[in-house]
Amino acid sequence: MEAVVRSPLPAPNIVSDARIRLLDLSIGLVEDVRRGDAHPEQGDSGFSPDFQVALPYRGLFLWHVGGDEIVGDPNQLLFVRGGESYRVRSRGFAELIITPHVDVLSEIAHVNGRSLFDHPLFRRRMWRADPQLQSFRTRFLHWAHTSNRDELAAEELVLQLLRSAFQHDARRERPTGSTTARLIRQTKEVLQSQLSKRVLLTDVARTVGASPAYLTDLFSRTEGASLHQYLTQLRLARALVELPHTDDLTTLALDLGFSSHSHFTYAFRRGFGCTPSQFRESTRARCATSFSSSAP
Repeated sequence: MEAVVRSPLPAPNIVSDARIRLLDLSIGLVEDVRRGDAHPEQGDSGFSPDFQVALPYRGLFLWHVGGDEIVGDPNQLLFVRGGESYRVRSRGFAELIITPHVDVLSEIAHVNGRSLFDHPLFRRRMWRADPQLQSFRTRFLHWAHTSNRDELAAEELVLQLLRSAFQHDARRERPTGSTTARLIRQTKEVLQSQLSKRVLLTDVARTVGASPAYLTDLFSRTEGASLHQYLTQLRLARALVELPHTDDLTTLALDLGFSSHSHFTYAFRRGFGCTPSQFRESTRARCATSFSSSAP
């Protein structure tokens, strides 16, 4: 049975913990998980008995699992292997978590249940979320929080989200060197903390202890995007979450570090194929009529 909990999306500064069961479906469970900034240094420990796909949509956290330290931010998809303990450190984040039934997940991943643990994406643990998936994630989240929908529609949308998450070929290995991983993690932390500020390459490089030339080369080879592209996508991902609840687009643009409303509109249209106002109005309208993952 579908269970929709009417709870507002979190404010820009997440201050309280919540685990909201959005949809309890025949194909699996969908939750909105929010963590505040209490005890960021020691972190929270946990254990997941199930395979999950997590789609962070606000903030940044460090996921320590199986000897790996993975950065979770709105530019990432995370793939959780069932049966592993973990620890999470953060100063506040929010994520959409899908826990599919094993047979459903196995079919989408094109493996049998026993092979899920060794699937390239679950072995890699993370992959970049492209703009189309970020847009779909935001529309789905807003829809699930504000609308009553029948179970069939919800199940089809969840399956579409999962298919989108598994469309990547993850055979390319993630760099495993501890120095490289630490440098990339620290760089992402700096970028996340500077969303609303002017960011200079020399400042970022100095903060993480690397030369500008080395950092830009390493980051682009590791992440498949430049520092500027990654930061812009973080800002746009935050904009996606804020837009359905925002009327003043100029203030939002400046708060997110864009130089003007026109700069924001240009970057948004380039990333998502529509203007911020078009995305806002279509997202609001779809909650009153029908939801679709396609672009407006």
